[in-house]
Amino acid sequence: MTGLAFAHFIGSDDVLILEQSDEIGGWCKTVHQDGFVWDYSGHFFHFRDPDIEKLLVDQMPEGEVVSVAKDSRILYKGEFVDFPFQKNIHQLPHQEFLECLHGLVFRPPATDKSSFKDMLFEKFGHPIANKFLIPYNEKLYACDLDRLDRDAMGRFFPHASLEDIVQNFVAADNRSYNSTFTYPRNGAIMYVRALEKLVPEGSIALNEGLVSVNMNTKRAITNAGREISFDFLISSAPLPAFLDLCDVPFDTSGLSWNQVQVFNLGFDTKGLPDVHWVYVPDPRVSFYRVGYYDNIMGDARTSLYVELGFDRHDVPNPADLLPVVLKDLRATGLVMPHQQLVSSHQVLLNPAYVHITEHSRKLYGDVSRQLATRGVFSIGRYGGWTYCSIEDNVIEARELARMLAPFV
Repeated sequence: MTGLAFAHFIGSDDVLILEQSDEIGGWCKTVHQDGFVWDYSGHFFHFRDPDIEKLLVDQMPEGEVVSVAKDSRILYKGEFVDFPFQKNIHQLPHQEFLECLHGLVFRPPATDKSSFKDMLFEKFGHPIANKFLIPYNEKLYACDLDRLDRDAMGRFFPHASLEDIVQNFVAADNRSYNSTFTYPRNGAIMYVRALEKLVPEGSIALNEGLVSVNMNTKRAITNAGREISFDFLISSAPLPAFLDLCDVPFDTSGLSWNQVQVFNLGFDTKGLPDVHWVYVPDPRVSFYRVGYYDNIMGDARTSLYVELGFDRHDVPNPADLLPVVLKDLRATGLVMPHQQLVSSHQVLLNPAYVHITEHSRKLYGDVSRQLATRGVFSIGRYGGWTYCSIEDNVIEARELARMLAPFV
């Protein structure tokens, strides 16, 4: 999405988009199988810039995009609690509610510690953090939260003040950045295809990726043996992988990330109604999140994505994991006992969520300054080593194109 967006906004016919896969989309691909429509993982769109949303939707068939009011929940000790947890502690059993409220009122003061875990304790107290925020995010990131920067999730973390939480006891207000979202009937790839229509014809090269970049001569070589001279090179590849191709002396060994094993599952009948996705903090359950495509699209059969987080050094085995996932889905009530699996698909996202740390922020800043002097820019979720939405990638590409336009 980042590369396609830049190629559109730069407004030049002299662009080449390299895609090492045999199809565009990156992790935003869509699978059509046995009557089910699945993305590589759940991609639900919540635009803040109406111009970008219109730009994309205008390239799609009429009626392709549906708008949905989010229904997300937390499975906590066998019962559903509305998301976000910190604003809905009043839905917990009485004793646990009192523990959370007491911990919130008497939470520890801010210190000079700067980890994500410290931030959770300072904002919400130990009980709220220990019951949901820490176990859930440790399952997702597959690391100790002490390793992450306190602002590792940026605007995507659902902050709430003591006043917000108390007000929610009697007047529910669980709005967040994605309280409503849009989704194409034929999957998230439709947003990618929309951008594809806006780039110069013939500018995309599939099955071709970079193997080396010479910053001094401003020449790049691809795995097809092609040598390319460039004025500007825009990379959205994962930062460590891209820097390995370049003649720059940066040590990326301190960068880390997780992997996410995704199972897309189709069942023969309808199951749990209404809910769009469920967060599962219990460390004894294999997955951390389950999403229901069928409840978004109004389908007659249950269609799920299920996500499991792993350390980047792990080697997940889907054949071993799938039976565990199915057992856990039924044990937690997220799939009913009578429902039979009729179709499945799996993909490993690696990298999935990058670990944002003080070190990674400094490294990216140093890298960006040096690369920019050679007309090279590493942007996007993985190129920028950050946490962002697909819309953010498009906005970043647009702003970079505006900056470079006078020199093209």
